[in-house]
Amino acid sequence: MSTTSDGGSVVSADEQETGLKRVLGPKLLLLFIVGDILGAGIYAVTGTMAGTVGGIVWLPFLLAFVVATMTAFSYLELVTQYPQAAGAALYTHKAFGIHFVTFLVAFAVVCSGITSASTSANVLAQNLFGGLEVNGWMELPGQGLVTAVAMGFMVLLALINLRGVGESVKFNVVLTLVEMIALCMVIGVGFYVMAQGTGNFGQVVVFTDFQDKGLFLAVTAATSIAFFAMVGFEDSVNMVEETRNPERIFPRAMLTGLGIAVILYMLVAVTVVSVLTPTEIEGIREAEGAALLEVVQKGSPDFPIDRIFPFLAVFAVANTALINMLMASRLIYGLARQSVLPRPLGAVLPGRRTPWAGIAFSTVLALGLIWYVTSDPDSNIVANLSGTTAFLLLCVFTVVNVACVVLRSKRDRSRKVFFTSPGPLPLVAAVLCAFLAGPWVDRDPVQYQIAGGLMLIGVVLWFITWLINRKTNVGDT
Repeated sequence: MSTTSDGGSVVSADEQETGLKRVLGPKLLLLFIVGDILGAGIYAVTGTMAGTVGGIVWLPFLLAFVVATMTAFSYLELVTQYPQAAGAALYTHKAFGIHFVTFLVAFAVVCSGITSASTSANVLAQNLFGGLEVNGWMELPGQGLVTAVAMGFMVLLALINLRGVGESVKFNVVLTLVEMIALCMVIGVGFYVMAQGTGNFGQVVVFTDFQDKGLFLAVTAATSIAFFAMVGFEDSVNMVEETRNPERIFPRAMLTGLGIAVILYMLVAVTVVSVLTPTEIEGIREAEGAALLEVVQKGSPDFPIDRIFPFLAVFAVANTALINMLMASRLIYGLARQSVLPRPLGAVLPGRRTPWAGIAFSTVLALGLIWYVTSDPDSNIVANLSGTTAFLLLCVFTVVNVACVVLRSKRDRSRKVFFTSPGPLPLVAAVLCAFLAGPWVDRDPVQYQIAGGLMLIGVVLWFITWLINRKTNVGDT
């Protein structure tokens, strides 16, 4: 028996019961994308970037936006051709048809979401306890309690995701508005300082080589770091099966979301270098998630903004983690439905119709990762997790851009085309992403170690999946 969906297509009764619910329209999708791009990224990396290039910290944000937008064009071409939840892994499989490569890309994307969410969880815990300390409610606790709060937060996210994407996205709307208010508060402090004549706007064109890298290497390294703040747009393609008319609304929503993000980021960057002195800018390199709090504290000493801002930051980074885990669970669901992961991981919760198995799997991985990276008290947890996220995604983006070129040559000419990336842009984007992923950007070696360890786990899981598929006679799809 079959029925007709809202879009007019025929949908089986079984698919209606087990498929995902299409609840995202243009506005919710735009807020989803903006909320995912904003959040933990700007809090986690601004201090490190400013401590690398000084006053021109806005330039790496702009360059990262350019590379991200080029890659977004490839994603838009592919998602409108293949509107399914598996995202980069699906495109890789369609282009190359190699099960092992597909699985590695899929696992890299899942891990990037989990490392990003883990970054957010740690930044959230730091800002939470920072706010409690600023208000005189408690002293800063040890790393053990910070880790416990971060892990507890991940469990809370799993429960929210189990409620359903509709509830999760509505929660996302609230958090997105809060994080935009927080960033506007930082920008407002900058305008206030400059209006009082105590700011130094001239610093925005001053390059300070704090680490003796030279202009090109320093800007390249900062751009690689900034990429963590620009990622998030790719998460939305894994929500395509829960979006109404995705072929039509995705291009405008994704490009608008990227534009909003880069404008806010550049204004925040200008605020940072206008409020802080060069010596203070160098000092915030190791501030992890507290760099913007230092700007607010210095720029508004007569207002209680510094007492409120840490809690707004908590909501902001919570939003990033929520969307990351939404993405990871939906990707696992999509891969399981494609038999790239074991089919049981595609199980959907009856009634709620949420991918409970994918949510549970991604949450367990996140908890394990947080425990692992916080076991070394001397490591820069936020920098290592955010850098690993950026590295994994840059590698994935390289593959996706190449896949876009390959699939374009295989396209059925009689099939309607909703969006096409201009000319050779996918190849240009592939080269730039590969360049930013390379060792010449002076990435901390521990980030390669974390990524390598995660991918080793991926190889083991691929072999297990291959055995399961072989035993059950399930071939590549």
